[in-house]
Amino acid sequence: MTPCKEERGMNDEIKVKVSHMTKKFGDLLVLNDISFDVKTGEFLCVVGPTGCGKTTFLNCLTKLKAYELTDGEILINNEPVDLQKHNIAYIFQEYSSFPWATVEENIAYGLKVKKRSAAEIKEQVEEMLDLVGLTEYRSYYPSQLSASMLQRVSIARAFAVQPELLLMDEPYGQLDNSLRYKLEDELIQLWQRTGTTVIFITHNIEEAVYLSERILVLTNKPTGIKKEIVNNLPRPRDVTDPDFNKLRDEVTDLIKWW
Repeated sequence: MTPCKEERGMNDEIKVKVSHMTKKFGDLLVLNDISFDVKTGEFLCVVGPTGCGKTTFLNCLTKLKAYELTDGEILINNEPVDLQKHNIAYIFQEYSSFPWATVEENIAYGLKVKKRSAAEIKEQVEEMLDLVGLTEYRSYYPSQLSASMLQRVSIARAFAVQPELLLMDEPYGQLDNSLRYKLEDELIQLWQRTGTTVIFITHNIEEAVYLSERILVLTNKPTGIKKEIVNNLPRPRDVTDPDFNKLRDEVTDLIKWW
């Protein structure tokens, strides 16, 4: 497992560099000349008004065919994004566990695709099961799991392959607050342990303030970056802290007023 951020120290190396990212669907301009960097090991949250193109923003980073850029460039480690070369994981809004596979088999799936050794697969799966609290459910199938457990499986499967970049598209949007808070804490623990670079899309401003090291606030379509906000609040974060509420209100006002 990669050393945690606290062991490595802060890293100023650029993992992702986005330059003039522009995306049109026909004549509809969705993303308009967006540029930003993401540092190695950074936890970046992206927020914006409903329908502004947050999911399109994230999908363009995958370089999937339907989301090839109209203009601009995306680099990972100073090279054009290449899913054959770069280890990128994506966690969707919808639960993506394979219904025919057990929890253990779901978590191991990506490791098997990458042809990791049996010993490494066993070690990684055991660690992920423990970290997300699913060890006793390892032989369960998705149909036997609750909503929060299903999302834990997705998160464990993503982190098991030790991605250099993890893209998350509103993964907790369908959960109630109590479950969301617990999963957010587990996500932070995994991120700190692995040093993975995370780009996290959310419509929930409190979630963005709770998770992020930096927040990108997007405008309405055609979408650009309205403001970048560095989040230096200490961890663990307290949603009742006045500084937390001040930052949450600042982001809220940026989205509310146009």
